[in-house]
Amino acid sequence: MRTFKNIVGISSIVVFLLAVFVHPAQEKENSVTALLLIDIQDFYFPGGRSPLENPEQASLNAQKILEKFREKGMLVVHIRHNAKSGAEIHKHVTPIKEERVISKDHVNGFKDTDLLKDLRTNNVKQLVICGMMTHMCVEAAIRAAHDFGFDCILVGDACATRDLNFKNKIIKAADVHLSTLSSLDGYYAKVMNTEEYLDFLAR
Repeated sequence: MRTFKNIVGISSIVVFLLAVFVHPAQEKENSVTALLLIDIQDFYFPGGRSPLENPEQASLNAQKILEKFREKGMLVVHIRHNAKSGAEIHKHVTPIKEERVISKDHVNGFKDTDLLKDLRTNNVKQLVICGMMTHMCVEAAIRAAHDFGFDCILVGDACATRDLNFKNKIIKAADVHLSTLSSLDGYYAKVMNTEEYLDFLAR
């Protein structure tokens, strides 16, 4: 009887150790990195109703990252803002059949959408974020994602914004952009440029 109790005791310890040490490793191994492309839509480009500063270059950088995610078979989610005109996702990052497209009516892409549920269903732990505008929908998504527990990487040169006017004072787009990156970096996200992230991904 004592031998049987000893075996049961040892078995319990083994089960406990497996639960503590093995499960987290398996969870980490199965965790997913997803690319979020936020509002890279026609209305932000020349000829659209709300053109930004250098949206073409930002979208081409986002395209480079998108292509790499596709090559590796990694998860891609497109977020688009509902609008009456120019709402199509730009040709540089046009979604393919396998990629999820989420439409939103708010600045924050998590608000009143299935984004959070989809990410958790796919065991996403890390988000790589590109998009428009830097100081609005991109920033809102990063702050929300961080608070939901996601590890965020913001690709700064794959984002774009515009000049702002506050009490008749013009704040240049470059300053708006850099100020936003500065406020997010190290607190809500790790900010990288496109080449830095592609090098990181290759490793």
